[in-house]
Amino acid sequence: MPKFDKADLQRRMHGAVEALRHDLGGLRTGRASASLLDPITVEVYGANMSINQVGTVSAPEPRTLTVQVWDKSNVGAVERAIRNSGIGINPLIDGQTIRLPIPDLTQERRKELAKLAHQYAEKARIAARNVRRDGMDTIKADEAKKEIGEDEKKRLEHEVQKLTDETVAEIDTAMTDKEKEILEL
Repeated sequence: MPKFDKADLQRRMHGAVEALRHDLGGLRTGRASASLLDPITVEVYGANMSINQVGTVSAPEPRTLTVQVWDKSNVGAVERAIRNSGIGINPLIDGQTIRLPIPDLTQERRKELAKLAHQYAEKARIAARNVRRDGMDTIKADEAKKEIGEDEKKRLEHEVQKLTDETVAEIDTAMTDKEKEILEL
């Protein structure tokens, strides 16, 4: 088992926060954002590809997204993927361009999105706790191999817990900011 590496734990916990920010960026808040379509995959050429691999996604107006599909034969597949994604947008086909008018959010939809933000945050907290558990296991293994003493073990465990607490606080802040953005528009 490898020796305790605090930098690796920090990198992995930071990754959990970044993944959360990416997920939250995809939540619709009434403004058109190309990242809204990031989680959607399209089945083309016998494989699942993200939308930005089969066309150009842009936001020409504040309340409209467009997908310029590169291969005309994929327009139907892209349209189906968007319609079935559950983001609540009805695509309009115009040749090889798919227009996505962003409707106003209802209060009910805002609450659903806020709930989804909470789920994303919980997923990130679990990821941070898993990293914490890995760090604690490594510390215990190092102590068992007599590579560190009990005092060093306690100090390292305290550092890992502090890092975890800071990461969870960062996750909570990101989620709270997004929730406020969703509910106050």
